[in-house]
Amino acid sequence: MRIVIPGGSGQVGHILARHFHAQGDHVTVLSRTPHPSGQPAAWQVLPWDGATRGDWVDGLEGSDVCINLSGRSVNCRYHPAHRAKILNSRVDSTRILGKVVASLAHPPAVWMNASTATIYRHALPSDPPNDELTGVLGGDEPGAPDTWNFSISVAKAWEAAFAETPTPRTRKVALRSAVTFSPDRGGVFDVLLLLVRRGLGGTVGSGDQFVSWIHDADFIGAVEFLIGRPELEGAVNLASPNPLPNREFQRALREAWGTRIGLPTREWMVEIGTWAMRTESELVLKSRRAVPARLRNAGFIFQHTEWPRAARDLVSRWRAERLIENE
Repeated sequence: MRIVIPGGSGQVGHILARHFHAQGDHVTVLSRTPHPSGQPAAWQVLPWDGATRGDWVDGLEGSDVCINLSGRSVNCRYHPAHRAKILNSRVDSTRILGKVVASLAHPPAVWMNASTATIYRHALPSDPPNDELTGVLGGDEPGAPDTWNFSISVAKAWEAAFAETPTPRTRKVALRSAVTFSPDRGGVFDVLLLLVRRGLGGTVGSGDQFVSWIHDADFIGAVEFLIGRPELEGAVNLASPNPLPNREFQRALREAWGTRIGLPTREWMVEIGTWAMRTESELVLKSRRAVPARLRNAGFIFQHTEWPRAARDLVSRWRAERLIENE
């Protein structure tokens, strides 16, 4: 297959590019910063600005799959300049891809566009989980600060831009993904494990907020599954069937590492800590309880449905990769 991944230079894009390249597929990544390390990638990397046509259009012509992951990281303080970049980087890249895909002589058969499980409401402990069929989208819900509405509005605008341009020859799938965990250096799991290793991996806030997650093997498997299922289009949740409260999530991660020590972090401490780290408390305090009804109804089988087992696997791989790096 010929697979094009706009915005594929980040953690999730690298996971997919590495997997498909290893399978022998032709992978092209579209990136604003080709080869930032100065080292060429194992696959083709084409420059693009995420907003206008360029030579990268030739990479899409005749391709089989487009997986758009473009978007400025949300791991920052949401001041006006960052808010504009977060929104525009998602909406603009999706819009230009829609126009290009619609104009191609031989467009990809399927276009997957990143979205986020953050689009759903802040789930209180008594609330049911959010699937694609009955889930409630967020915005001004009880128990959620007004400041969290920004992330909801971005997610909605992102999906609206995806639906904006008709692509009758290309199937569209919006990937409402939970946090994807892999042992890669600098990824989300690497950061969380660092806190555990330093004795700071205790309950965050009340600990009642749900954590939606997906193991990288299941993320890859779900993407492959969706490529091969022409009847599946529209929004699809990419998340483990079993989100769990933060206190249980943190406990399982500590146990996977082999420590009992984990200092809890109260909400006021989270606010101070995230301010000092130049990020937002919403990333750890919002309750995300997304479940993958459409994937499971279509017959997708998860390798990792329970977080304790997934955490043990990730810790084992994390240790193995660090051993190799230190040889």
